[in-house]
Amino acid sequence: MKTHVLITDDEPLVRKSLKETLRYQGYNVTTAKDGVQALEILKNYSVDILMTDMKMPNLGGMDLLRQVRKQYPRTQVVLMSAYGQIENAVEAMRLGAVDYISKPFEDAQITDLLKKIDNSGGTEVQSIDDNGNTNKIAVLPQRHETGRHRFHAVLGKDEKMQNIYSMIEAIADTSSTVLIHGESGTGKRMVAQSIHQADEQRRSRPFIEISCGALPETLLESELFGHVKGSFTGAIKDRAGRFELANGGTILLDEIDTCSSSLQVKLLRILEEGHYERVGDVKTLTSDVRVIAATNQKLEELVKLGSFRGDLFWRLNVINIDLPPLRDRVGDIPLLVQHFLDKYNLIRTNRNGGIIESVAQDTMDKLMHYSWPGNIRELENTVERACILVRGNCIHQKDLPDSIKVSSVVTYANNTSTVKESFSLKTALKHPERDIILDALTHTNWNCTRTAAYLGINRTTLYNKMKLYGIKRGNGR
Repeated sequence: MKTHVLITDDEPLVRKSLKETLRYQGYNVTTAKDGVQALEILKNYSVDILMTDMKMPNLGGMDLLRQVRKQYPRTQVVLMSAYGQIENAVEAMRLGAVDYISKPFEDAQITDLLKKIDNSGGTEVQSIDDNGNTNKIAVLPQRHETGRHRFHAVLGKDEKMQNIYSMIEAIADTSSTVLIHGESGTGKRMVAQSIHQADEQRRSRPFIEISCGALPETLLESELFGHVKGSFTGAIKDRAGRFELANGGTILLDEIDTCSSSLQVKLLRILEEGHYERVGDVKTLTSDVRVIAATNQKLEELVKLGSFRGDLFWRLNVINIDLPPLRDRVGDIPLLVQHFLDKYNLIRTNRNGGIIESVAQDTMDKLMHYSWPGNIRELENTVERACILVRGNCIHQKDLPDSIKVSSVVTYANNTSTVKESFSLKTALKHPERDIILDALTHTNWNCTRTAAYLGINRTTLYNKMKLYGIKRGNGR
């Protein structure tokens, strides 16, 4: 795993120069213009080495060092300054910096310093607690322990997730359109946000998202492109659309597969030319937006069926990210459970509840052998439910939903409701998606609202899947 270096300096030329030098040396490099932005990056990324300027607006290097030592003790800090007084160096080392370097410096000085830190396998630095006490702690680069398990808001140590992290890094500084495919609940929105945050040029600009399947066609067009006063009933004033609001930033078009043919033509135009008109207007506007599209459908199949334009598909499919379902990355479940426990423990603490310290091993085994049709969203809901119902500081099987507790004996029927065979994760994966949907519909007596909730998807997605697979009540398998 490449060493991740965060360069924090208010001078753009310094950031650019150091970034190019260190990337050439094989480092993974992120930059920030001040301490505030650096803390935001540290909150969302695993950083091995922080190189920070001493004098910066908003939050200077010494204050940043203090916060990093408290919040991110495994990140090693190097101070840089054109003001090379010896007292600054002494204070920086006392607060826990691993080294201090004065500007101007040669590229070789920086690379030699980072190699020394990187090859040390860890070091011992000082940490200052909330009471001002100084303690020594062992610091090991995170990648030497478990590898990178977090990229912005996306969690996962699985090789598939590591490959996605690498792809995001590779495309971060481009404006290429991205198509994210994955089942409902796999984290497509989180990946889109990560792409936006990894893009140095766009992350300070808006990240705008819209669910195309949640709005009727006429309203969706207005939401995307805006409208002028009087263009339709209810248009009482001019209104900017999402593409206009996202100018310079990123727009996420979720459930892109639900867009009508006429709207697909307009999307194709803005992707190819960057031009569009507000509804009811003749004035052509321009928007510099990175477009990320997300879908849980196989767009190639929809193109073959004639319900999605082939030219738009190929224009969207410049960079393709295929998110694995949770059942294909079972090893990440303990990591995700701990993440959600931390989240809901904080809520419990704020409500004067006790901290949940662990999950019983047989309970974790049950979680890891469940098929998770709702993916990460369903797992989070399960942990939240357990945190509400649990008595004591350990989650047990009795705290899980019935659907998970009985997952090892849940059965599929063929043409009747008679139980035919035991159902396990292994056998679940053998059933095609069409069978899973049909069983869910049967289970809810063909109530589509309940079925969508049961599967962890929205009704529009369910209707599209039923249409795709030719599922109608009474037509069986």
